[in-house]
Amino acid sequence: MSFRTPGLGDQTYLLTHEGKGVLVDPQRDIGRFLDAAAGRGVELRFVLETHLHNDYVSGGEQAALRTGAELVLPAAAAAAYRHTPAFHLEDIHGGSGLILRPVHTPGHTPEHTSYLVLIDGEPVALFSGGSLLVASAGRPDLLGPERARTLARLQHISLRRLAALPPGVDLYPTHGEGSFCTATGAGKLTSTIGAERADNPMLAIDDPEELADTLLAVPMPIPAFYQYMGPANTLGVPPMPPVRVPELDRPAVGTHVVDIRPRRSQSRGMLPGSLGIELDDDFGSWTGWLLPYAEPLTLVAEPGQEVAEAVTQLAQIGIDTVRGVVRDLGEAATQTYELAELDAFVMRLAQPDAQLLDVRMPSEWEQARLVGAIERFLPDLFAHGVPAELDPQQPVFVACASGRRASIAAGLLAHKGYQPIVLTDAGVPDLVAALHKRDAA
Repeated sequence: MSFRTPGLGDQTYLLTHEGKGVLVDPQRDIGRFLDAAAGRGVELRFVLETHLHNDYVSGGEQAALRTGAELVLPAAAAAAYRHTPAFHLEDIHGGSGLILRPVHTPGHTPEHTSYLVLIDGEPVALFSGGSLLVASAGRPDLLGPERARTLARLQHISLRRLAALPPGVDLYPTHGEGSFCTATGAGKLTSTIGAERADNPMLAIDDPEELADTLLAVPMPIPAFYQYMGPANTLGVPPMPPVRVPELDRPAVGTHVVDIRPRRSQSRGMLPGSLGIELDDDFGSWTGWLLPYAEPLTLVAEPGQEVAEAVTQLAQIGIDTVRGVVRDLGEAATQTYELAELDAFVMRLAQPDAQLLDVRMPSEWEQARLVGAIERFLPDLFAHGVPAELDPQQPVFVACASGRRASIAAGLLAHKGYQPIVLTDAGVPDLVAALHKRDAA
């Protein structure tokens, strides 16, 4: 069975065979995996890690400690805690005909190792981590530009090593759609070796240098918190603490304030200087990207709004610093912005000297471009400031792909004294089509 973590774009897997279980690439919140195993009467025998993860804090060590399972890591990972090192093609026997065969597949990281599962001598499944993905491959540049091209060439070797497996072998990658660990947009969550041979564009590239050129041609952004994940997973992390969030009358002193309410509530009034990130699957990732890592936080939530999901997402990337939650803002919520549906947004854009800000990432700009828009990727807006071309005396129309990132930007703009108007529940492609329709009328 598989466990999807949408905000990270990752999959964790639980393989079961004759009452024994193999857990692959678990996130830190291990309760959901162990509960599933216990509910099926499965004894966890192995916990496998394909690599030292860049995008989340692993729960592998703690899952093994809690259950007595054998923790297996790539030998070259050299993690600081007790584990069984996996060496290339040195089989790990699980009994009852189960064999786990490590396959060294460097490229995404130097130590990266995939695991081929054999039942009674027949290869049936491959856990490929961040190596061969569905219609894609793992990024080689997360450890810095100095090593990126070397890792990209190694990825070429690794992809072909895996593609040489029997076509009927099922493919179970860890990284998938929505992950910043993929070199290009990944497709479905799982596949087969045969299907990837036929359709994966990365396998159609024969030359290692050409593959490196392709993988590195359009650098994707690297979330700021990624730099902390590798070291944490090398040294080990404590168990995820219980989700306990005290109720506060006002933000705790010395904390950043993160407003997790729906954007319509945020637009009507936020605490000045607070960061508005409405609670959704990628809440933790955006918080870890936009704020200084692991500094103390106070959450702002609606009355009755559940905050456990927000705390869990933060813990998945090693942030255990939530000090409490505020639900009654009273008259202090003075920071506001506007929301506009597509038709109203288009109509108001017709006013003279309208200012338009596109906060999507660069690869999205290439797919659909707004003529005359100022382009500033959301994290760059926070890191480098509001573009000097924007006039605070005039409204700023803000767009992204859905309104989510635009509403996050709007909170910052409002705090800086601008007058943001967010395109909500629609995206730049919709806006481009609507503007073309208006201009053609």
